[in-house]
Amino acid sequence: DILANSGGVTVSYFEWVQNKQGFKWSLDMVTERADRIMTEAFEKVYAVSQKYNISLRIAAYVVAIDKVAQTYKYRGGY
Repeated sequence: DILANSGGVTVSYFEWVQNKQGFKWSLDMVTERADRIMTEAFEKVYAVSQKYNISLRIAAYVVAIDKVAQTYKYRGGY
């Protein structure tokens, strides 16, 4: 459910970008970009799920927390 919800958030982000920059993307472009992003996200979550023998839901949390930690570290947070 976490990963599925992120698909809607991703497409909402695309809409925001289009409005902010005055772009109009075709349905094919939105679909291709969303498909690529969601496929990559699923592959990461699935790999973590298999590696640690945890549910996809918990794996989604692990991937998300790791991404936040890496960003925090990159920006000099610790």
